[in-house]
Amino acid sequence: MEKFKAAVLLAGVGDALGYRNFTRENSALGAKIQEELKEIGGLENLVLSGDKWPVSDNTLMHMATAEAVITDYWCLEDLYRDLVKHYVEIIDKLPGKWSDPATIEGCSQLKPDNYLLAWHTPFNEKGSGFGAATKAMCLGMKYWKPERLETLIEVSIECGRMTHNHPTGFLGSFCTALFVSYAIQGKPLVQWGREMMKVVPMAEEYCKKTIRHMAEYQEHWFYFEAKWQFYLEEREITEDNQNKPIFPDNYDAEEREKTYRRWSSEGRGGRRGHDAPMIAYDALLGCGGDWTELCNRAMFHGGESAATGSIAGCLYGLLYGLNKVPKGLYQDLELRERLEYLGESLYRRSTEEK
Repeated sequence: MEKFKAAVLLAGVGDALGYRNFTRENSALGAKIQEELKEIGGLENLVLSGDKWPVSDNTLMHMATAEAVITDYWCLEDLYRDLVKHYVEIIDKLPGKWSDPATIEGCSQLKPDNYLLAWHTPFNEKGSGFGAATKAMCLGMKYWKPERLETLIEVSIECGRMTHNHPTGFLGSFCTALFVSYAIQGKPLVQWGREMMKVVPMAEEYCKKTIRHMAEYQEHWFYFEAKWQFYLEEREITEDNQNKPIFPDNYDAEEREKTYRRWSSEGRGGRRGHDAPMIAYDALLGCGGDWTELCNRAMFHGGESAATGSIAGCLYGLLYGLNKVPKGLYQDLELRERLEYLGESLYRRSTEEK
C-alpha cells in the first residue's frame, strides 16, 4: 500500500517540480534550472507548497480519473460515464492552471447527459498531446494484474480518447497505464518498452473492434510505434540484449535537451503522447534509483517537464517508495492528503478486484 500512496503523491511532486518551469515567462533549459536549484540549496532544502510550487492540470486530471476508478461501478460503461462526469466538472478549474489545449477541447466535447454516447468524442487531428498519458497512471494501479491486461487496454484507450481522440494521444494513456502495471508486477525495467511494443497490436485490435474512426486512426497509428522502435534501437534494447540500455558517454543536461527535442515531433520534449512517457522511461533507466538524478532528467528540462515529471514520479514511487525522497518535497504539497487517500483506495480496490 505504501508504494501506491508514494506513486500518486510523487506524480504530484514531479508535476509541481516540472510545472514551475513552465510558469516562467519562457521555460529555461535544464542546465539553467539545475544551476538555480543549487543556488537555493538543492532539492534537499526545497519545500513544495501550493502557493509557490502548485500542481498543474496534470495532477487534477489524474485525480479525476482516480476518483472515478475507486467508485463502485457495475460495468465499464458505468465507469466511462463517471469519468465523463468528473472531467466535465473539473473543466472550470483548468483554465487557472496552464493546460494541454487538447484536454480542454476534449472535455468540452463530452456529453454527460447522453447516456449512450457520453464518452464518444470526434476524432481530433490536434489530440496528440501529453494530457492523456498524464491522467492514466492510476488505471495501471487498478488493473495491474497480468490477467486483467485486456481490461487495462480497453479502459486506458477509452479514457485516453475521451479527451485525446488521436492515436498518438490515447496510445500515451495506454503506455503509462501499462508501465505502471509492469512496475507493480516487478517486471525488469529494461524490458518495459519492448514488452509494450508486443501489446500495441492488441490495442489496435481493440480499436478495430469498436469501429470508431478507424480510417483516421490508421493514417496516424504507425507514428507512435515508429518513434518507440527508434528509441529502443537507440538505447540498444533489443530482444537479444535486454540487460542494459546504452547511454551516450556524454549525456549532460545540454545533450539530453538535444535528444529530447529529437524524439519530439515539434522540438519540445514531452509535448506528445509518445515522448512524454518515453522521456520519463529514459530518466528511470538512467537514474539508477537516484531521486535527484531522476529529477534532473525528467523534471528539469526545457520541454514539457510537468508531464514527464508527473509520469516519472509515479513510476519511481512504485519502484522505490518515498525513502530516498526529501520530505520537504511532499509534506506540504498541494492536495497531499487527497493524493494519499487516492493511492490507498487504489491499492484496496486493486486487491479486491476479482
